[in-house]
Amino acid sequence: MNDSVLAEYVRDGVVESVHRGYLVALNSDGSVNLALGDIEHLFFPRSTVKSIQGAAMVRAGLKLEPRLLALGCSSHSGSEEHLSAVREILAMASLDESALQCMLDKPLGEPERRAWGDKPATRISMNCSGKHAAMLLTCVTNGWPIENYLDPAHPLQVAIKAELEALAGETVTLTSTDGCGAPLFLISVIGLARAIRAITISVDPIHQSVLEASRKFPEMVAGKGRLTTQMIEAVPGLYMKDGAEAVEIASMPDGRTLVFKVADGSLRPFRVLVHAGLKRLGIDSPYEAENVLGGDRIIGTIRATF
Repeated sequence: MNDSVLAEYVRDGVVESVHRGYLVALNSDGSVNLALGDIEHLFFPRSTVKSIQGAAMVRAGLKLEPRLLALGCSSHSGSEEHLSAVREILAMASLDESALQCMLDKPLGEPERRAWGDKPATRISMNCSGKHAAMLLTCVTNGWPIENYLDPAHPLQVAIKAELEALAGETVTLTSTDGCGAPLFLISVIGLARAIRAITISVDPIHQSVLEASRKFPEMVAGKGRLTTQMIEAVPGLYMKDGAEAVEIASMPDGRTLVFKVADGSLRPFRVLVHAGLKRLGIDSPYEAENVLGGDRIIGTIRATF
């Protein structure tokens, strides 16, 4: 196998389970501080590239205030604040939620999903609806068709792919489809790290506007109680974005960058890995131990291997 053990689930001093995967931490100058597993491994970055998708849209003429731009680069929890903001973006394009082509889903956030109850899944409550609304507005702004805005050959998706390739310094060899229905580009672990570092330290006003919007409105990027929002709020200058199947990116304005992918798609070691990865780069972040229980007693923990 070309992956490595990233985290261990320890019960009474015995490693009961392990989480394998790939991780790379870059120093501010772009040199590799830590590499676990094969960092040339190709994988799908999922929603961790939403800032790059957002930058491509702004470059194509998308104009949104920072609060709405952050939502356009989000995996939102589906609160009423989030859904109202999606409707704001759609209204700017003279569209309603019937134009959205993301999948049907209930809210992603646990409290929001509970509050949703037995109501049927909708497109607007799907966590990527902010991105899809921004995509539609970008199309309307350019006079591009909206019926096929998710087609990989659509001018919007071609622009997004080009933005990712330029930042990553590598060519996308396979285009798949993300869970939300948008094109999804295969990239290496180190390529994603290079891309996130590049957009973070870029002097391009477009890149800076996207990251600054996310830093200023972290509750729009994820939601209350979500790790992404908590970490951006707690660590000055931090940008962070999670993705499905246990992908995570984090970066600081000076270029320090963390990327990891948990091989089995488990979110269980996320908080531990984020804290340990940032600590490795000299970044302090809030941390609570991930306890392993025996009955009602704490008898172990989840720990990073580095």
